[in-house]
Amino acid sequence: MNINATLLGQTIMFAMFVWFSMKFVWPPIMAALEERKKQIADGLAAAERGKHDLELAAHRSADLIREAKEKAAEIIAQSDKRGSELIEAAKIQAHAESERIVTAAKAEIDQEVFRAKEQLRMQVSAVALAGAGKILGREIDAKSHNDLLEKLVAEI
Repeated sequence: MNINATLLGQTIMFAMFVWFSMKFVWPPIMAALEERKKQIADGLAAAERGKHDLELAAHRSADLIREAKEKAAEIIAQSDKRGSELIEAAKIQAHAESERIVTAAKAEIDQEVFRAKEQLRMQVSAVALAGAGKILGREIDAKSHNDLLEKLVAEI
C-alpha cells in the first residue's frame, strides 16, 4: 500500500473533524443526553411518588368511608334511642292525661250523682208531704214545717 498525499490529507482532515466534533459538537449532544436522562429519572421518580400517594389516598379514603359508616350507624342508633325515648315520654304523658281525664270524669260523675240524689230527695220529700197530707186529710204547709222537712231530707 502506498501512502500518498490524498490518504495523508484525508487522515489529517479526519483528525481535524474528530477534534472539531469533540470540541464543539460532542459537549452539546452530551449535555442534551444528560438533560434527557435527568428528565426521565425525574419522571420515573414522580411516577413512583404518584403511585405511593395514590396508595395512601386509597387507604385514607377507605378509612374515611369506614369512619363515615360508623358515624352513620352511631347517628342511627342515637335517633332510634331518641325515638324510643320520645315514645316512652309520650306514653307516660298519655297515661297521665288519661288519669287526669278519668279523675275529672269521676269527679263529674260524683257531682251528677250528688245532684241526682238531691233531686230525688226533694222529690221524695214532696211525695212524702203529699202522701202525709192525704193521710192526715189536710194540707201540710212546707214553709211552716221547714225544719221537719230538712230532717226528713237528711234522713233520706
